[in-house]
Amino acid sequence: MQITLDNPASAPQPLSPYYSQVARLEQADGSALLFVSGQIAEGATLAEQTEGVFETLTVLLAAHGATLADVVNIRTYLTDISRLEEYGTVRRRFLTGTPPTSMTFEASRLFRPEALVEVEVVAAVPAD
Repeated sequence: MQITLDNPASAPQPLSPYYSQVARLEQADGSALLFVSGQIAEGATLAEQTEGVFETLTVLLAAHGATLADVVNIRTYLTDISRLEEYGTVRRRFLTGTPPTSMTFEASRLFRPEALVEVEVVAAVPAD
């Protein structure tokens, strides 16, 4: 198994030098698993931040030949779980097929004080 850690130039760069945005695990059959670090985005509202997060995830996945349709697991951290439906409304615009496995947590704080949502995903990229 080969592991590649990456910060694609096409995506917003990490907010810290202490992590990589994507870990790609090559499988023997030519497929790959992508582990994408938690992403936050700027915006005044939860909806704006959620949209920005999914736009960034789209770019990160595309840099490795994947789309949001390849996502098999998603973890979401919200600073206010009572706003889950607001988050879900935006999420459903981006994840339109069969929903991936999912966990959602309420976190008292995220990496940046202004962040209301953080999302990390795992995607399965089929062999060529």
